[in-house]
Amino acid sequence: MGSLNETRIDYSVHPRVNSTDPVPPRPRPSVPAHVISSDQEAIEVAEGLAARFREGAALRDREGLLPIAELDAYSQSGLWSINVPKAYGGPEVSYATLARVIAIIAAADPAIAQITQNHLAIVATVDLDGTEEQKRLFFGQALAGLRYGNAFSELKSKTVAAFETKVHFDGDEAVVNGEKFYTTGALLSHIVPIVGVDEAGQGWLVFADRDQPGLTVTNNWSSFGQRTTASGSVRIENVRVPKVRALKVTSFDHPTVGGPVSQIIQSAIDAGIARGAIDDTIAFVSTLSRPWIDSGKDKAGEDLFTIAAIGDLKIRLHAAEALLDIAGRAIDAARADSTLEKVSNATVRTAESKVLTTEIAILATNKLFELAGTRSTLAEHGLDRHWRNARVHTLHDPVRWKFFHVGNWYLNGTHPPRHAWN
Repeated sequence: MGSLNETRIDYSVHPRVNSTDPVPPRPRPSVPAHVISSDQEAIEVAEGLAARFREGAALRDREGLLPIAELDAYSQSGLWSINVPKAYGGPEVSYATLARVIAIIAAADPAIAQITQNHLAIVATVDLDGTEEQKRLFFGQALAGLRYGNAFSELKSKTVAAFETKVHFDGDEAVVNGEKFYTTGALLSHIVPIVGVDEAGQGWLVFADRDQPGLTVTNNWSSFGQRTTASGSVRIENVRVPKVRALKVTSFDHPTVGGPVSQIIQSAIDAGIARGAIDDTIAFVSTLSRPWIDSGKDKAGEDLFTIAAIGDLKIRLHAAEALLDIAGRAIDAARADSTLEKVSNATVRTAESKVLTTEIAILATNKLFELAGTRSTLAEHGLDRHWRNARVHTLHDPVRWKFFHVGNWYLNGTHPPRHAWN
């Protein structure tokens, strides 16, 4: 369980969520990031980082401390470039491995795992839509250890896919104007990719430096969960970048793995939240909970109903993790051969995993308190963060629509829609 024992905090080193003080752009790494050599190394590195991130997770949540040192270590570890293709010097691990890496990090601190999500999805978008010049540029930045944030969603638009941010071209430059919210990763990034549309409605991804004139990132994320993702707002006022840094997005106009890649990372985060909550439930019941008076047992962990409930949670978790692995391998297959059938299969498999990871995340974070008892709700333990994180993150894309698209595929052979939320 995360420790809340640290009492002295230097807030100049650890900025807080919703602080009125501006958070300056992060300096670019002085040395290139490590490059992962294999799927196995990616998992081992993730496990090592997770052990470190777990220690301060409860404290960061309680105090609203942004994970600056943790992110620096994370992006320098090489895990932020694991889906860069081998042809451009990257590891190109399986998407099943990528999902497992995210789940490992999320079990320790899901806010840190979520900050990675948009970066990895952007790397995948570059792979799908970038020109050769753009691939060399953006993959090279990712391999060097630069972090991509995001300025995608908008707070006031009619739907998540309706963009009011505008892009126009002035000579050799792209010029962007608009306002974004839910900008996870932007605050602590080196580069902020901005989604906008031109006069014809064509979508563009414009890569602006975090300290670009006209780009203002505000640390105003006020949600009760995923508190330290800094998913606040970005204002874009006549931001200009060279044309090469404006990527034309066409990957949803034809069958690609763009949607499933984005979704499997979300699913992996929920799987990690569930695993972290179950681990903390077991630890608490084993060390701090009292047996119920009617059980006749000396220890809470000997209670028959508690034992059965833990068994149920573990079975459901393992089923969700198995579907996550199946989804990752379906994405690998569709990426290698992007037929409509294989892309739809990857989309459906990923949707299935999202249903189960959502359900186990909500169930596990509820059961934690039921099984561990009233004392587990005390502020000193910080265990409420599990439920708050699960409740907020699983809202990202509603699973009620996953049921529909999955059923429509199996019953009617209807291909699921293609967008970043499916």
